[in-house]
Formats: sequence, C-alpha cells, structure tokens
Amino acid sequence: MARGVPVGENCTSPSAPDPGFPPGATLSKLGVLCPLPYPTVVKGDVTVRDAINQGMDEELERDERVFLLGEEVAQYDGAYKVSRGLWKKYGDKRIIDTPISEMGFAGIAVGAAMAGLRPICEFMTFNFSMQAIDQVINSAAKTYYMSAGLQPVPIVFRGPNGASAGVAAQHSQCFAAWYGHCPGLKVVSPWNAEDAKGLIKSAIRDNNPVVMLENELMYGVAFEFPAEAQSKDFLIPIGKAKIERQGTHITVVSHSRPVGHCLEAATVLSKEGVECEVINLRTIRPMDIETIEASVMKTNHLVTVEGGWPQFGVGAEICARIMEGPAFNFLDAPAVRVTGADVPMPYAKILEDNSVPQVKDIIFAIKKTLNI
Repeated sequence: MARGVPVGENCTSPSAPDPGFPPGATLSKLGVLCPLPYPTVVKGDVTVRDAINQGMDEELERDERVFLLGEEVAQYDGAYKVSRGLWKKYGDKRIIDTPISEMGFAGIAVGAAMAGLRPICEFMTFNFSMQAIDQVINSAAKTYYMSAGLQPVPIVFRGPNGASAGVAAQHSQCFAAWYGHCPGLKVVSPWNAEDAKGLIKSAIRDNNPVVMLENELMYGVAFEFPAEAQSKDFLIPIGKAKIERQGTHITVVSHSRPVGHCLEAATVLSKEGVECEVINLRTIRPMDIETIEASVMKTNHLVTVEGGWPQFGVGAEICARIMEGPAFNFLDAPAVRVTGADVPMPYAKILEDNSVPQVKDIIFAIKKTLNI
C-alpha cells in the first residue's frame, strides 16, 4: 500500500503539470498530493483542524493519563498539523512519534489503555488502520465483554477517513460501516468544528474504545464557533444526532463532509418550496435512531447520504431500522440512498467527482422521493 500524506505546510509546486492533478494543488517534499488551498478563515471562526487540536490540548492538560502517539505527530506537528504545538507543550513522554508500523503502535496504545492510561492513537489515514485491524477489533473492541466487564479499554483511534483529493483507491475508503458493524466500539464522525471538538473530548473521556473518523478535506474548513464550544467543559454526547436544519417535507440524514452538501441542497430546494430537515448523525455507533424516526414521522420521507459504498452501508442500516420500527408506517414513499459509487476510488479528478455524492445527486434523490 502506498505511503505518503498530504500536508498543508512544506509543499512545493510540481515540476511539470500532471493531467490528473487537481488545479491549485501542490506536491509535498515526498512528492505526495497536498490539499487544495483552503478558504480564508474569518476572524472568530475555527477550522476543524484547530478544533480537534484544541480538544486534545484541553484533555491532555486536564488528565495526565492522556497521551498521543502516531506517525509524525510530535516534532513534525502531525501530517495534517492537527497536533501542532502539542509536542512543544507536553514533550516526548506524552506526544510520541512512532515507527511506520500500525500493528505495532496500535498494540502499544491498546496495552497502555489496559494499564490505565488514555491513549489517542492517530492513524495517518484510516486506510492504514487495516494494518492494525486485529488490535482495533480483537484487542480493543472485545476485551471489555470477554473480561466480563473487568477490563475497560479507554482508547481513541482517530485520523482522516473517506474520500480526499487525488489520492486514489488506497487512501480514499470510508470505514464508517466497517467499524460501525463491530460491537464494543463507539464510532463518531464529525462534520464541523463544533462536532470535532465536542466529540474528541467525549471520546477521550469515554471508558470504551472510540473510533473518530475525520475528513481530510474538512481539516482546513472554518466554521462559526459558538461561545459554549469555547469552554473547556464543552462535550457532545456520543450517540446523539443533531438537526442542522428544520424542515417539513423530507428528512435527509448524513454524516461527515456530505452534511454540508445536504445543507447546500436544502438551500437550493427551499427556493422551489421544498423544506428539507437535515440531520447530522455525528455518531455512527450507537446510532441515534430515535431522532431519525421522529423526523421521518413528521416529514413522511427519507433520503440518506454517505460517501461510502452502498452495500451494507450506513444508509442501508438506517433504512433497515426505519423499516423495522414505528416510523415505517409514516412513510409516503420508499426511502432512497445516495452513496459513493460501488468501485475503488479512481485517481482522475472527473472520475473521482463522479464516485462520491455531489449536491446535484442529493437534489435528484430528494425530487425522486417526493415525485416532483
């Protein structure tokens, strides 16, 4: 599997044009694709990157059992600069660079959690968590059950997940359904800066193993940061979704980056008289099915949106739960899923764009569901 990570800093222009290279992107010193230029941050807004950094910083300061380990998280400030400044503040014992061995450092982190510490284990991309799948599933997720509740494993596995820009199949997979399938894990998937800070803090404080699926393309995106989120006591409960936009005609459920696409689609459709209720899942497992059911009972229609593959996906689970529960009798039309294409992610930009949900795809699905 290819190695290399997009980094905002230390990037240089490619020496020659690449026909598949996204306009405005650059190459890192390793010759790896760097993110596209990020939008200008408005004063008072906070990027997703800085929100995660702030949340980890506050928990490192609050609890000396918390530490961060992973590839290049220390002196290099993290491949995506999410851990910027933490090594200088907390030193080698709590911000730890590791060799390129996910199985090795994930095992160290799980063992530390069993010994009473609270590790944050960063994967440079969740695609590389496949190298450590035995540690995540067999060692972390199952131990509390297998020990009859005697051995908790308070660990956070975090890093970028899902589609990025021009990094092809081995760096673009969404693992929400993979990890959401496994009992013993909690799985969170933030969209904006508020989500990112509140969920990372709750994940660190949780006594169960938590998988936090971030999105590389969202790291540099700035959001309004409410006053309550600036508090060191700010937490977002794991297992609770948020209604980002109220609506009456259709329920649209999503997580991570596609939440923004859903809100854009809702804005467009509002001008046509269609009011969408947009739900940001925030947590994949345990899923807040109650919030979704209540919304479907109100709107009588459902569309799910995700960047992952369609078969056995998050949307499929939501549709099944609605069918099995009380909200099914309130549906006026079959639920519709919008998903990533059922193919490994292509490298070419035009193919990549056609492999993940776009705003136009969501609008089409909503109109199809409403028969308009």
